[in-house]
Amino acid sequence: MKAWQVVRHGSPSEALELVDVDDPVAGPGEVLVRTTATALNFNEIDGCRGRYITVNPPMPYTLGMELTGEVVGGDPAWLGRRVVATASGAFGAHAELVRCGVSMTFDAPEALPGSDAAAFFFPFHLAWLGLHERGRLQAGETVLVHAGAGGVGSAAIQLAVAAGARVLATASGAKTDLCRELGADVAIDYRTEDFTTAVLDATNGRGVDVVFDGVGLVPPSLACLARGGRHLIIGFAGGIEAEDEPGITPRPLLFGNASLVGVMLAYAPDPAPRGITPYSVGQQVHARLNELLDAGAIRPVIGNRVPFADLPKALDEMEGRATVGRTIVEL
Repeated sequence: MKAWQVVRHGSPSEALELVDVDDPVAGPGEVLVRTTATALNFNEIDGCRGRYITVNPPMPYTLGMELTGEVVGGDPAWLGRRVVATASGAFGAHAELVRCGVSMTFDAPEALPGSDAAAFFFPFHLAWLGLHERGRLQAGETVLVHAGAGGVGSAAIQLAVAAGARVLATASGAKTDLCRELGADVAIDYRTEDFTTAVLDATNGRGVDVVFDGVGLVPPSLACLARGGRHLIIGFAGGIEAEDEPGITPRPLLFGNASLVGVMLAYAPDPAPRGITPYSVGQQVHARLNELLDAGAIRPVIGNRVPFADLPKALDEMEGRATVGRTIVEL
């Protein structure tokens, strides 16, 4: 089969080669999926650059986390089903056939035909777990979403609006228009104004109840929190190095009566290991998200579709911050 593999470190166009590799074989608790489309993620750029510690298999390895397609092997209960899934080990998705753990596999939403389903799983499950399970968002509260025009940020805006929250979002330039289109009451261009000042102005000095932060802007965001506010650490798109660097001082948390909350999307069979979310919770999340999809309350934002052959170029564009929403790679 064909697969995009990291064979050296560098920019995506330098690091990746399209190669022929043996077909994978599904093991216990896995399914084998024939890929229809995959989605690009920023941490794949970090993988190409050799700076992503969390997913760092020895080279050469097949890049990619998310996909949609049809189950053609593995667990018999899944055979023939159209699914959205994450590759086993969170790598190996950018290929014609992919091994996926059943606990990270869900039926593709009927409301999202074809390759559209590839844009759904990670952004909406992660945003839901952040806002609802970890952030305990309530109707009438105020949320600040960083990188609101990105794949996860755009999902968070929509889910917060659907929950009855007031939404403030940060983005750059014309991307603020998308944030408003998705329901943000206030869209802040972080390149031209200080977002902390803008948030406090927009909330009459009170601050926000929840910060949804997939960038890594913890210290300045803590200054935006209202009493009892929750800062959700979703990711580090601003620089993966921050994941393992000290940067939090207790004083703002103590004197702000604030909470710092970690959020990770990883499901495992019940009973799940310490720190991992049980698959049964994922199934509940998936069912609720499908209800919102069917009602037209949410939709994945697809900024670009590219053929399989153009995957490295598309990752280069993502690294240059030239994309909005999700980039879908169609096989």
